[in-house]
Parts: sequence; structure tokens; C-alpha cells
Amino acid sequence: MNNLNCFANSLNFGLLPKGLLTLFITILCGVPLPCTAADDLTIYNDAIANGWEDWSWDGVTSSPNTAIKKVGISSLAVKYSSAWQGLSYHHIGTAVNSKNYTAIHFWVYGSSGSGLLQVVIQDKTTSPESTPFYFTPTANKWAQITVPLSKLGNPATIARLSIKDATGTTQPVFYIDDLRLIAKLAMTIDAAANRKPISEQIYGINFYGMDETGEDDGDFMKKVGVTVRRWGGNTTSRYNWKIDATNSGHDWYFENGTSSDIHTPNKAVSRMVGKNSTNKVSTLLTVPMIGFVAKDGKNSSCGFRISKYGPQQEYDNHTGGQPDCGKGIKLDGKPVTDNSHQDTSIPFNPNSIKEWINYLKKQGLGKSGVQFYNLDNEVDGWHITHRDVFPTAIKYDQLRDHTYQYAAAIKSVDPTAKILGPVLTDWSHYWNSAYDLQKNDSKPTNDRNTHGGTPLVAWYLQQMKAYDKKYHKRILDYLDLHFYPHCFYNVNDKCTLTPELPHTQDNPGNAALQALRLRSTRSLWDPTYVGESWVKNVEGGVIKLIPRMKEWVDKNYPGTKLAISEYMWGALGHINGALAQADVLGIFGREGLDLATLWQLRLTSDQPGAFAFRIYRNYNANGGKFGNTSVLASSTDQGKVAIYAAQEGTNGALTLMVINKTATAQSAPITLKNFKPTGVIETWRYGAANLNSIVHPVNLKFTGLQFANSFPANSITLLRIPSKH
Repeated sequence: MNNLNCFANSLNFGLLPKGLLTLFITILCGVPLPCTAADDLTIYNDAIANGWEDWSWDGVTSSPNTAIKKVGISSLAVKYSSAWQGLSYHHIGTAVNSKNYTAIHFWVYGSSGSGLLQVVIQDKTTSPESTPFYFTPTANKWAQITVPLSKLGNPATIARLSIKDATGTTQPVFYIDDLRLIAKLAMTIDAAANRKPISEQIYGINFYGMDETGEDDGDFMKKVGVTVRRWGGNTTSRYNWKIDATNSGHDWYFENGTSSDIHTPNKAVSRMVGKNSTNKVSTLLTVPMIGFVAKDGKNSSCGFRISKYGPQQEYDNHTGGQPDCGKGIKLDGKPVTDNSHQDTSIPFNPNSIKEWINYLKKQGLGKSGVQFYNLDNEVDGWHITHRDVFPTAIKYDQLRDHTYQYAAAIKSVDPTAKILGPVLTDWSHYWNSAYDLQKNDSKPTNDRNTHGGTPLVAWYLQQMKAYDKKYHKRILDYLDLHFYPHCFYNVNDKCTLTPELPHTQDNPGNAALQALRLRSTRSLWDPTYVGESWVKNVEGGVIKLIPRMKEWVDKNYPGTKLAISEYMWGALGHINGALAQADVLGIFGREGLDLATLWQLRLTSDQPGAFAFRIYRNYNANGGKFGNTSVLASSTDQGKVAIYAAQEGTNGALTLMVINKTATAQSAPITLKNFKPTGVIETWRYGAANLNSIVHPVNLKFTGLQFANSFPANSITLLRIPSKH
């Protein structure tokens, strides 16, 4: 019930009666939601909380301020009229029992000249004040203050809390926000609640050339426990399987290239699919739908040759490069528009797709070898990535018609194929066509409006349903969207939340960016989390990606599964990235995603990001896996210590994944409900203390239905609890 109340408060519904609140949440979400700091006790947030009253000194003024705020709709502007004054709140009636809380938390924003302040408490209104905790507000900047109750003498109760001047002078105005008592960490597992299967296909990865890291890809997949491998990325939009050649597009001066010196048909794909089949890994194959593929594998064949189209702002001046190949932007900043697709490409149509799939079948790589097909890659970016052959962004009707033609072609040759689309990459393009945004920057115009104002993804699903109804045939099996969390540019101007290059993979960014990386995983599920970047300006910025995808499907084309075939939180060479990745995998399982493939082409099995997979898929180096049936798991502070739970299908053992996202060790009791444990608790852990392996601490003895555990700083812990049948 605490989780429900917390969620309701975040939506300003207040503390509804239990029955009504439960009904409201069930209608809205279907299941109870995890909630950050569910048991925290609010004192002030937009207003004085119920149960508290203002006992500030005479002469102290405090009022809501909507211009300067940290959370909610306003902060509290505090002004002292003389020295030694204080803002003070008194708990009405019985004093607060402190045993359930660990600290006092608030945000403070200072002014020029702000001086030393002190926090004190009284366990009774007539008691002396506690030992003070001192702090100084930072001028014109929010700072988070956490005051451990141990610093205030570990009081048994709290009757009054005060923030006082400690300078003996008149302080300038300062601002307080989100003043609350932080609850002690606790976690609960209910094996009978929120039960749902966890799809094995969420543990996928994008990759087709592990050799470049020096590690055989078959060994990598076994160690890490990969279940799906995707042939994808920008170059696959122009892949000519007959000569094993493609075009790099905007990524590298629109140059053609090949995976080998000898043009062997399908070499790169055949190698990957063969490896996948050997290692019992499913293949997700991207098929070109843009209408063109590379005509040859010559690097000198490029979309914007300077010798033909004139000088350009950028050209390939790299060692061994092609200096005649530019990026298609003239010296005056205008794009080259009179180029010919014949410089690099030849036509490729639905019949070409049929021919390719028939070739795969003849080579023994069709059907059982290729289970999933992507309808091209990031079609909403064709006008940028492949501007040399597709300069005008795709429209609503084009996206539908391409899907009808190419998906039907695939199904005609391989009826067992599972098809994923529309493979969009941008939050804005979930709502509006790329054509609208190309023409009008960020505001929907003609294309969306002429389709009834319906968001693009919803409309696309409606069209797939219409095809199904007309021809009695499903040609879209998975709604597939790409998702990259956008960094907040004021935090890091280089936007390295998702670094891709090898030399940045180990760099998680500064402390603020690391905290943002861990916090932003909420964009996958949390209906109260607003994206902390430009996304907040598009449709309100509440992404809640997986629930939103479910809503779109349920309303517009029921039965369609959900996929995210590219995502990345970055820093996979660092523990911060590993913690985020482990959190993401836990969310995927809990929220019921059907398929996911991480975008990271250079990951090796000994990097932290790979260990985030291994602790789910091969924690004991002997095939030990996280359970395959998700059950309810809740933490009183999911943002601090996240928890996920699942049962194993063979013996009913319960597996818990606990992710301590903080820089300090955390202890918490774990309560089990509707589960009969037996034996001992096995513990497996990966963390900052040892980045080279998953360790196996001493097993825990187990009695009763509650046990305490300690989780080291920056760590991922898997607990396995055997079950009595």
C-alpha cells in the first residue's frame, strides 16, 4: 500500500482510501508500481505536509516560490529578519518514531551572501536542542543536504525540526525544497504477485564481428549468455548480399565498402548466422527497405565526389582515406542536391528480398537459422544517414507502404519469420513523421494533421491491423523502437551518456552524469519521470517507454509483441555503466518486454557491461541463470537500491537481483511472502571491489521469512533461495 500511496501523491491524488486507490492504480497500470522512497515522511513539498505545523520564530517569513524550484511546482522561500532566527516545523500530536528513518533530506538554494545555517531537532517540544548539523547554502545553485540522524544524536523521537541561522547576522533569502525524513531501506518479495514470464530474448546484443576485439564471438556469447544477435546498424540499410558490400552513409563520407577483398556472396551474414546457429543464439537480420544497395565495394564509389559536385565542408582526409569523398555540404553550408544515386547504388526491391531469403534457405541458413527480421534500420533517419539516395524524410504513408511490400515479401518466402518494425530511433518520431520534423523542426504539421493528428506509432499499428483484417495475415509481429537516453547538456556538454568509441567506453562522465545515467533508467517504466533533456518539450517528456508501447499495442493492434532492438546507456567499460545495464535488464524482465538487443559493437566478455549480462545469464560460469518468471519485488528506495525477483521454472527457486547504485554499503531486511524457502541462500556478486569476476561469498543461513543482508557500494548481487515443493 505504501507504493500505491507514493504513486498517488506524485500525481496529486493525495491519500485516497485504500480500496479506491488500489482500484485506481489497477485501472491505470494493471499492477502495483515500484516507487522511489515509498516510506519517506514528507515535511514540506509544495506545502506543509499533513501532520506538521509551522512553529517558526516571529519575524521569519516563508512562502511558496514557483520561479526557483527543484521538485514539484514550488520551493519555499525563507527570509530571516534578524540574527539567530529559524524555520521550524512541529509534528502534531505524538512525536515521530525515529526507528524507521535514517536521515533528514532537503534541497537548498542560496543567495549571494548566504552564510552558515544549522539543523537541529528536539525529541520533545520541551527538550533541549540536539547537536547541530552545519551547512552553508551555495549561491544561485541547488545543493542536496542529507543529515544522518546519527549526527543529531540518534534521537528516539522527533517532535520538532528547525533550520537556524548560525552566523549571528541577518541572513539573505534562501530556498528549501523536498524536506523529508528518509526511511530505512527495506525490500519485499511476493512470489504470488505480478507473475509473468520473462522472455529469454531480452538478453540480446548487436554484433557481427567480435574478432576485431581479439575475442572469438562464439566464446563471447557462451560466457555472456547472449540469446539473440542482431545484424543491424546504419550500413545494413544499403547491404548488397550478392557482393557482400554496403555503403557507410553519413557515418563515413557515403563511401562503399566490403567485408572482404573477395566479393563472396553473403559472407558477413553467413558467418554471423552460422555462428549463431552453432551457439544456439537466435538471429535478428536487418533487411534493406530503402530501395537501394551498394553497387560495388570500392571506397572510391561515394555519394558526393568533390571532383563531380565541387568543394565541400568535410571530406575524407584520413590516412588511407578517399579525399575525393565529401559529406555533401558545400562551403556555403548548403547541401548538394543534384547528385545521382547511381554513383554508389543500384535498386533493391521486395523481389530482391525474396531472392536473398531463398539464398539463405539454400545455404541452410533460412527458417531455423534466421528467426527474426528487422524492416531496415532507423527509417526515420534515412534523410540524414542516407541522404545521397533518400534526401526527403519518410512520411506516414511511405512507412506503411514500405512495410506492406517488404514484410509481405518476407512472409511469402518464410511464413515462420517474425518481423519487427517500424524500427524508429527518435522520441520525436514516435509521435510525428520525420518528414514533418524535417520541414518544421519540432512541430507536427501537414503529415500528422492529415492523418487525424494520430501519433505515428499508433497510426502505424492501426495500418498493420487493417492489413491483417483485409488479408487475414499478420505481417508485423513486433513493435520495434530504438531508444537512447539523451543526456542533459547542462550536465555534460559532450553528451557522453551513451559513448560508443572504444576510448570513451571507460569514461562514465562526471558525478552528475553518472547519477543521471542511473536515474534515467526510469524512462523505461516510470509514469512520473520526465526526461531531463529536450525530450521534455515533446509530448510532455514522460517517456515510460515499455508501458507506453503496451498501451499503443493494446489500443491499436493487440497481440503485437514488443522489441527494443537498439539501446545503450553507455560507459560499459565502467562500473557505473554496468549498474545501469543490470538495472535495464531487470526492468525489461519485470515490465514484460519481449526482445531487446544492446547496441555495443566492441564489448568484450571481461568488461563490466558484459558482467551485467553474465550475472543474469551465467553467474556461476556453469549456466546459472536468473529465473524465468518475474514476481513482485519492491524496495523502499528503488533509486538507491533496486531489486528484481524471478522464480526458476524447474525447481521453483527464487532468484533476487539487488543493485546498489550508491557509493556506500547499504543494509536492508528482505521479507518474503507466499514462498516457502529451504536450505541456504546462495550469493553471487559483481561490483567495484572486483571488476574482474563474479565472486561467490559465503552462503547465508536462512530462518523464517525475513533476513537481513548488506550490499557493498556500487555492486550487483544475485541471491538464490531454494524452494520447498
